[in-house]
Amino acid sequence: MENGRIPFTKLSGSGNDFIFIDNRDRRFDADGMIGFVRNVCRRGMSVGADGLMFIEPSERADFKWRFFNADGSEAEMCGNGGRCAVRFAERIGIGSGSFSFETIAGIIDATIEGSRVKLRMTQPFDFQTGVEVPLNGRTATVDCLNTGVPHAVEFVDDAEAAAIVEDGRLIRRHDLFAPAGTNANFCQVTGSHSVTLRTYERGVEDETLACGTGAVAAAILAATRGLVEPPVDVLVRSGEILTIYFQGRGADVADLYMEGETRLVYEGEMTEEAARE
Repeated sequence: MENGRIPFTKLSGSGNDFIFIDNRDRRFDADGMIGFVRNVCRRGMSVGADGLMFIEPSERADFKWRFFNADGSEAEMCGNGGRCAVRFAERIGIGSGSFSFETIAGIIDATIEGSRVKLRMTQPFDFQTGVEVPLNGRTATVDCLNTGVPHAVEFVDDAEAAAIVEDGRLIRRHDLFAPAGTNANFCQVTGSHSVTLRTYERGVEDETLACGTGAVAAAILAATRGLVEPPVDVLVRSGEILTIYFQGRGADVADLYMEGETRLVYEGEMTEEAARE
């Protein structure tokens, strides 16, 4: 950091956007940066992003990330963030071609070719089906799976007509998923290998243009219900497609990967005013 300015890079993964800071010299104590994260992720007032990552050294992998949602909460895993992290790691010279990186959810492996990144996902768990969630005026039936972070998926006839923010907020904070809460997904099956997905994300507290771990959960749960067969193309809100590869069903899947495009948006320096309340 020179003259109060912080170098950073902005990347997007299928519509999820992230701020990356190279913290390999540990100049920043990530545990003390929660307020900073909240301030610089504010859209319209600062850089703006769905989350921020500090890339740090690891004794177990090529690098370690500390990933924070826009509200300052630390997340276990983020699929689109993971793909962008690999692109950033290649950009700053950590390696090329293939990577492993350390997260709270475990070690993640990935390969990169150009702007396209394929991520091996952690083994999912906490599979539940047919969970009834009372909402205002109706009861949503969701299937649940933790794909690094918890997800609840409701299968709907028309994703465009779903009350993403209203119902998503209620599902996300419902007592059934306390205390951690869950991400709320609304999934429409569109073919034998395709679905459309909209997601209300925990930590962002709004609909996002994409959610990688949500796409993985939706694909697996749709296949478990017999609605699709892998590989599954997941059309997200940004209009991009994430391809989910796996074998098996429920929490017993194997060879689980997510693949999609990344975009290097810009590189620059934040001023002190970017982090101002």
